[in-house]
Amino acid sequence: MPRFVHKHWFTLKKTASYYVMHITVAAAVAYAVTGDALMALTLSLLEPTVQAFAFFLHEQLWSRSARAQAHTELQAQAELVARSG
Repeated sequence: MPRFVHKHWFTLKKTASYYVMHITVAAAVAYAVTGDALMALTLSLLEPTVQAFAFFLHEQLWSRSARAQAHTELQAQAELVARSG
C-alpha cells in the first residue's frame, strides 16, 4: 500500500463513504427536480466529486489544527511546570 494511502487510510475511507452518500442524495434531489434519471446521475457526479476532494483537504486542515493546538497546550503545561519547579 502506498505510503500516502497507508498514512491517510481512515480519512480516505471516511471520504469514500461520504462520497457515496453525497452522490446518492444529489441524484435523488436532481431526479426529483428534473424527472430524468440520466440527467440526475450526470448532475450528481460533478459536485460530489469536487466536494469529496474538498472534504479530504478540510479533514487534513482540521487534523493539522488539532495537532498544533495540542502541541501549544503541551508547551504551555511544560512552561508552567518549569516555572513552578
